[in-house]
Amino acid sequence: MIVNQKKCIGCGTCIAICPVEAISFDKKGKAVIDKSKCIKCGACKASCPVGAISED
Repeated sequence: MIVNQKKCIGCGTCIAICPVEAISFDKKGKAVIDKSKCIKCGACKASCPVGAISED
């Protein structure tokens, strides 16, 4: 999964829903996904209100 930084509004929905805690905020307040932790379950993509997350 990958976050489109231009679309991300920093709402934190993806962080709250991630079952493996693979998502955090960068210093600009945008979500970033740690690919080494991500299990590609799609929960973050489904929960994103602005469609900023896609499969890589």
